[in-house]
Amino acid sequence: MQISPIKNHRDYRRALKDIEGLMSAKHNAPEGDRLDVLVTLVEAWERKHYPLDLPDPVEAIKFHMDQNGLQPRDLIPFIGSRNRVHEVLNRTRSLTLSMIRRLHDGLGIPAESLIKINGKRAA
Repeated sequence: MQISPIKNHRDYRRALKDIEGLMSAKHNAPEGDRLDVLVTLVEAWERKHYPLDLPDPVEAIKFHMDQNGLQPRDLIPFIGSRNRVHEVLNRTRSLTLSMIRRLHDGLGIPAESLIKINGKRAA
């Protein structure tokens, strides 16, 4: 199994092409091992060169509401009173840890999408 690091965009494209050819490889076979290593290399390359910033917490909530046909009143069990829901959605109140937990557990919104400290993601 000859695998080399991804150093440039050409190496990246070659690795993607190799992955495509190995998609039907068996898990514990040499081809499957090659696929696992290539995917790991490609993921590392993509994290470095194509970083994805998670959405703003309020935007994550609004997106979830839109996708699931929810109204602000549907958030009361997870955020608190109707006024508190509107404060959060209007960005005048930050989410608390307990709100984040309830939104994650109750609605399935990824917690990492709801956590943001001073404009940056929590580390």
